Amino acid sequence: MSSAILSPDQPPQFYDSGDHHPKQGTLLGFWLYLMSDCLIFAVLFAVYAVLGRSYAAGPSGADLFDLPLVAVNTAFLLFSSITYGFAMIAMQHQRKSQVLTWLAITGLFGAAFLGLELYEFHHLIHEGAGPQRSAFLSSFFTLVGTHGLHVTFGIIWLVTLMVQVGKLGLTTENKRRLMCLSMFWHFLDVVWIGVFTFVYLMGVLP
Repeated sequence: MSSAILSPDQPPQFYDSGDHHPKQGTLLGFWLYLMSDCLIFAVLFAVYAVLGRSYAAGPSGADLFDLPLVAVNTAFLLFSSITYGFAMIAMQHQRKSQVLTWLAITGLFGAAFLGLELYEFHHLIHEGAGPQRSAFLSSFFTLVGTHGLHVTFGIIWLVTLMVQVGKLGLTTENKRRLMCLSMFWHFLDVVWIGVFTFVYLMGVLP
């Protein structure tokens, strides 16, 4: 009888400490955020679909887009997704230094992507094809620029995580944050493939 009596400090058998709840809550909340981001990009794609041929007697995508340059930029982002995958594999094996190395390479690819995108924007504006020139260019700059802002935020988040991992190591919290950033980064890749196909490739068609 005495063996069945629990001490005041001992929780009962059915007690749920709730330690797993923060992880589940964080991942669920982040999935909800990604779904809201999907809606934002869906609206921007829809706007471009409506306005993408409204040139206002100005240049079209066939006149402006440099496909080889955009293809190189696409490769930068795709390679960054691969290197982030390597970082996640290293995280599963508790290899902190490899995680930091692959994250740094991912950040460099992301920065190269942003650099080429800014170069493209500067070139278009210099040629007189700024966002105010036509509805086509307004929707183009809005869609591509919104994606670029997301990549910028992703790089800032990545650098912040590198600092946290460097100081605290691969703690449970840092692993959860790395997993969330992984979903975000791959999401940006998927969106860019849509941009590359729908905006650039279809934009050069007559």
